[in-house]
Amino acid sequence: MGNQIETKEALPFVTGSVINTIFRNEAEHFSIVRIKITKTNLDYQDKEIIVKGYFDQLQDQTAYCFYGVMEKHPRYGSQLKVQSYETILPTTKDGLVQYLSSDLFYGVGKKSALKIVEKLGENAVSKIMDDPSVLDGVSGVSKETGKKLAERLRENQGFERVAVKLSEYGIGLKMAQVIYQTYRDEALEVLKKDPYQYVFDIEGFGFKMADQIASGQGISHTHESRIGAGVIYILQQSIQAGHVYLPFEKCMQEVIYLLHLPNPDQGSVSDVIMQLNTEKKVIVIDERVYLPSLYYAEDNFTASLKKILTKPIEDEVPLAELLKITGEIEEEESLSYGKEQFDAIVQAIHSKIMILTGGPGTGKTTVITGIIQAFAQIHELSLNLSDYQKKDNFPFILTAPTGRAAKRMSESTGLPAVTIHRLLGWNGMGSFEKDEHEPLSGKLLIVDEFSMVDTWLANHLFKAIPDTMQIILVGDEDQLPSVGPGQVLTDLMKSEVLPVISLTDVYRQKEGSKIIQLAHQIKNTDCDKNSLENARDFSFISCHDYQMTDVLTSIIDKAQKKGIDSSSIQVLSPMYRSQAGIHAINEALQQLINPPGEKKREIAFQDVVYRVGDRVIQLINQPEDGIYNGDIGEIVAMFKPEENAENEEQIVIAFEDKEVVFIRKDYNNFTHAFCISIHKSQGSEFPIVILPVVYSHHRMLRKNLLYTAITRGKESLIICGEKEAFIKGVQTEDTNRRYTSLQEMLHIQLANQKAEKKEYETVEDIPEEELSPYDFMD
Repeated sequence: MGNQIETKEALPFVTGSVINTIFRNEAEHFSIVRIKITKTNLDYQDKEIIVKGYFDQLQDQTAYCFYGVMEKHPRYGSQLKVQSYETILPTTKDGLVQYLSSDLFYGVGKKSALKIVEKLGENAVSKIMDDPSVLDGVSGVSKETGKKLAERLRENQGFERVAVKLSEYGIGLKMAQVIYQTYRDEALEVLKKDPYQYVFDIEGFGFKMADQIASGQGISHTHESRIGAGVIYILQQSIQAGHVYLPFEKCMQEVIYLLHLPNPDQGSVSDVIMQLNTEKKVIVIDERVYLPSLYYAEDNFTASLKKILTKPIEDEVPLAELLKITGEIEEEESLSYGKEQFDAIVQAIHSKIMILTGGPGTGKTTVITGIIQAFAQIHELSLNLSDYQKKDNFPFILTAPTGRAAKRMSESTGLPAVTIHRLLGWNGMGSFEKDEHEPLSGKLLIVDEFSMVDTWLANHLFKAIPDTMQIILVGDEDQLPSVGPGQVLTDLMKSEVLPVISLTDVYRQKEGSKIIQLAHQIKNTDCDKNSLENARDFSFISCHDYQMTDVLTSIIDKAQKKGIDSSSIQVLSPMYRSQAGIHAINEALQQLINPPGEKKREIAFQDVVYRVGDRVIQLINQPEDGIYNGDIGEIVAMFKPEENAENEEQIVIAFEDKEVVFIRKDYNNFTHAFCISIHKSQGSEFPIVILPVVYSHHRMLRKNLLYTAITRGKESLIICGEKEAFIKGVQTEDTNRRYTSLQEMLHIQLANQKAEKKEYETVEDIPEEELSPYDFMD
């Protein structure tokens, strides 16, 4: 076929039997195996070779043929990366007995296998697969054993046959396993009939791959399945821009552009979209086209919100009591609440769900602590975890989207805090332990950095919240929206169905913080070149992109010579590529901060060299190891295969209170973190932040991006680059509208719900006769 990448016969192959399995991941079916070679078309002189790939457990004393491509490992030499493989069925009596009595076929021992071969001959395997009833006449083989033997033979031979064929289209073994699990023996028939069906049925199977295969099969450019798969692809791609849906017309036009269809064909595209709606592969409502998972995420989130709000708080706390409680907290903590802060505490105590927002320095942390302490006193709850027999009985739940945000929350409140994924018991496979059937237990839930929470995660979180719980959502609406689809915090605030307390009084600015001042100037669109004058905690160093790595290394080198630990410095960049991008900066800073040494171990992986002592950031969630996307750690050890029982190269990374071992196939799960993206920094704070901003970043420079970046700096901020680029960036609003329907859903489902702010007269206005000294005594 014209689109096949390489025929089986043209591929390098190795035939042989297993010597030993070096590594196997049962969940992924990934193995690294040493093979004794009996035949090969490779220019390879050794008698043994390492093969690696996604295949079932290989059996000893069974011959296999592996097809693939040779790779040169920088340390371990030549290996065959397997694209497909097949079992070479034995042709001798002894070989067949050995094969049928192997671990592949449970319940068939050597005696039974011998009887089968003696009865059916050297074609026993094909006879059994064609007609399992041929085993009925074999003594010692029960009907159940015979049935299972036939099923397992078909499964083994079937998968290998499918995998070999799929490899001709460039489909790897890992995806081949998913395809076979979905369609079993019909996999190739489905591919031949309609490759686009894979796009509908198999998560992760790309439209472009299906399009390539279909083109080779002569499937029409305007085939309905092609248009339908194009619709799914366009909707999946729109998620990366944060959309929950696409307007019907926009979806049509993007599909026409993707598929290079003539414009008159928009009628057929419209018909296909409506047919997909009938089949529930998309949902079309009010001229909007949704992927079902996102439509139901918004809908279910709204329903959960309604359920919680429907059950009111039973007891109202008198103002006098709140004044007394907050007065005691002020005395104990040696602080004085401003009016906004006191109002926020009052509102939180009387709200089922409240939103607390505010920029840096406005005292959000102070308010959160005050809410917790006031809630504890009102409900006579201990804040001491040791007073509860089980941790699950602790009535206060503090959570945030990232590990670093949760850690900051815990440090500021003195209470335990966890990530949302850990709180809900995410299993790494898309599902959570906690839901409406097994809800969270507690009385007060506080979610920090809620602007980072996307539609999917918000739905899962609120499904698990019982209607007896009170909830505080904390965030800064001026920061970047979530990386995933939706803009949940913004939509909740605009819907006006929940009370919102916005803190505007800036306290840290009064202490002389230029970072706070600059943040609020950006927030209020009041930033110009005069705003960038140097101060005690702020510097602007002018340079161009081609000078950036030299300037950054010079700054950090001077800081280290002054005794400043480089781990307290975080460089944030808007882009990965360019001379002033993340990749180039990481390479330069590694050379400065952690250069190679005679006794320092290092490992080359793709185009990166990792060393013991490197700072790295986790890129995906690994709940089984307790680490999550955005966690920052340090490489503390490296091991050669011969130095560990697994006989596998390893990198050990220390994350906060745990060490996690990574094997080579998982090295893509982390990357260097001397410099990280601004998006990855959300939810974190660093003592010193250095921010490169140059014209070559212009595609990314937006007000909310730069605001997010500078508010990561806790003690000091250094901006390097071009002032004009920075000013233009902060004056550029993010005009990329996200298509979401949460506001409308909230208005429909909560038609009679209007946020009510708890209003009290100010203390100065309360008549004296309404209060007496006894109101402030125990």
